[in-house]
Amino acid sequence: MATTNQCLASLARLSLAAPPRPVLQSSIIPRFLAPAAIAQQTRHASGRQGGKKDVKKKRRQFKGYRVDRLEAMQQFSLCDAIRYSRAIEVGKNPTVVKYDLAVKLKTLKSGPSIKSRIRLPHPVRSDRRIGVICKENSALAIQARKAGAVAVGEESLFEIIRNGTMSFTSMICDQASADKLAKANLGRLLGPKGLMPSVRQKTITGNVLALLKEMAGQDNYREKDGVVRIAIGQLGFTPEMLADNVKAFVSAVKDDIVDLGDAGSSKEVHEVVLSTTNGTGFSLNGGFNPTEEDITPALLNSPM
Repeated sequence: MATTNQCLASLARLSLAAPPRPVLQSSIIPRFLAPAAIAQQTRHASGRQGGKKDVKKKRRQFKGYRVDRLEAMQQFSLCDAIRYSRAIEVGKNPTVVKYDLAVKLKTLKSGPSIKSRIRLPHPVRSDRRIGVICKENSALAIQARKAGAVAVGEESLFEIIRNGTMSFTSMICDQASADKLAKANLGRLLGPKGLMPSVRQKTITGNVLALLKEMAGQDNYREKDGVVRIAIGQLGFTPEMLADNVKAFVSAVKDDIVDLGDAGSSKEVHEVVLSTTNGTGFSLNGGFNPTEEDITPALLNSPM
């Protein structure tokens, strides 16, 4: 049985405890009598005041690649671009520094891309190394070696590719070895480097030797993000040599667009930009002669 002191202590604790808050119901108490209390009991399913959801603004998605407004930018003749590029590269080895050409296209992101090769009137690269996929120790393999191929074979060549010790910059596949190439599953290794032979690129062929001789002086190019790039000349090239290469390459790109047929109807050449290995780019206006009368193309042939 509890003592008197214990009973008094229990009563004291009960008297000090906070009384429970009365629950206000809108159906019993009018809103004008206790608006604040009723507002505190209001709940929303979303957990936000008013139940409104945050609406994120969607970024505008463009169907085509971004191109510059040519009327709002400065453009240069070919000789002026060469003159300024040579000034930037002064003191550099003219056989090491390269001129690069970027052909920017107006094209859809979802459209087909250009991928081909060209033999320029004045070749730029002399270090092209070609590998040939053909039957091991066959007469074709021996002839390909004599024609300049740096690597030939099937399984032995596949093993070199898997090990990552490739020494070639291009590849040709004999039509008789196309099935073995497909079974080797090398697309993930060769594809990103642009080395995977294909019928579309005409690098799977029944006449390997003819294609090998043809590719010896050719350069590959492909469209990426709406731009087609290629090394167009060496710093030691004359303006006339560079002009021949530029005209040939731009014409080849236009022909590639025509070859796409209806799929390439939304694709066109928008801008041509000339740059060097260490220099900036100059947008070309299609002209050749310098703007200053005392500067002639012959002066751009002399050593820097």
